[in-house]
Amino acid sequence: VGGEHTPGASSGAEGEAEAGAPGAEGGAEAGAGPGHVPSPTHLSSDDHGHGHGHGHPHDHSHGPTRPWSEVRRILEAADLADAVRARALDTFARLARAEANAHGVEVDGVHFHEVGALDAIADIVGVAAASVSLGLEQVVVSTIALGGGRQVKGQHGGIPIPGPAVLHLVAEAEAPVIGGTAPYEMTTPTGAALLATLADEFGMMPPMRVTRTGVGAGGRDPVEVPNILRVIVGETTERAATQLVYETNIDDLDPRLWPPVLQRLLEAGASDAWLTPILMKKGRPAHTLSVLVSSTNADAVRRVVLTETTAIGLREYDIRKHAADREFTSVDVDGQSISIKIARYDGQVVNVQPEYEDVVAAAAELKQPVKAIMARAVAAAADLWS
Repeated sequence: VGGEHTPGASSGAEGEAEAGAPGAEGGAEAGAGPGHVPSPTHLSSDDHGHGHGHGHPHDHSHGPTRPWSEVRRILEAADLADAVRARALDTFARLARAEANAHGVEVDGVHFHEVGALDAIADIVGVAAASVSLGLEQVVVSTIALGGGRQVKGQHGGIPIPGPAVLHLVAEAEAPVIGGTAPYEMTTPTGAALLATLADEFGMMPPMRVTRTGVGAGGRDPVEVPNILRVIVGETTERAATQLVYETNIDDLDPRLWPPVLQRLLEAGASDAWLTPILMKKGRPAHTLSVLVSSTNADAVRRVVLTETTAIGLREYDIRKHAADREFTSVDVDGQSISIKIARYDGQVVNVQPEYEDVVAAAAELKQPVKAIMARAVAAAADLWS
């Protein structure tokens, strides 16, 4: 989250304003149609961080205390798309870890007060749904303003600003922060957790052509800064982007371990990871592990390589990556929605491809072979080439 022309979030972030901002003006539905998916996308905030739209005082009497396990069960049982559920669960898991750290308890022993209320759950699920509906290729979050000065009143009494939960969340995400200009809470735990979940990287707004903006507003009307949060959506103006490649040669890893290693690398933020068979000195068969990653996720990827494999070192070099513009839409196959990725180069469609995981899920639901559903999805998407 950041000011429009600055590297920092001049006004912070909170859950409700974020719930109102994703999408373009008019809400999340504005991002659902084909032909409007940007790459990359930049979130920009002009929100003071805790202006609830309900108009109630700042003491958070939001309802019952709910343990993390109950919130998790609510989300797992809810009728949500898998991607929406995953982002909502990730957000609450981050909040649970932050609360556990603040209170010195195990994560499973955390009880949510303010964020356990149903309206707070709706805020988080709403932001997750909006971000998924937009089909964002990249979300860049810049410096987050936390606020300071006087204390905010919570269920446990006075909490220093920035609060311990917020500090844990931004530290875990390695997010850049500043104090900000307003003498109160500018970024709430919910806002910080959402930003950490959505962010692909932290930094300045990338070069882009702005196509849309979305605005979410809180209920308070502070003097220092506008109580709104903006989302800026755009299309990249550069096809080439600098990334890192890590490589290491390995000849002594049990081959059964390679699939989970590759999965861990992708979960750590790698753009891609692959193996190349090689022949090492003394004629030993081996593999070169290669990982493509942005500088933001480089530390996490190095850690996976050095802890999950038998490698004791790795090579690093910069590359320039060229990518076609991408957008998403969906087709229907016997009532099952399957996402379609469309690639354009210089405005011309160069590839139309169903998302494999959606095809597998549809095949399981319809009890049909994966290859049959893939063929039907390709046929249903044939008109998208024009």
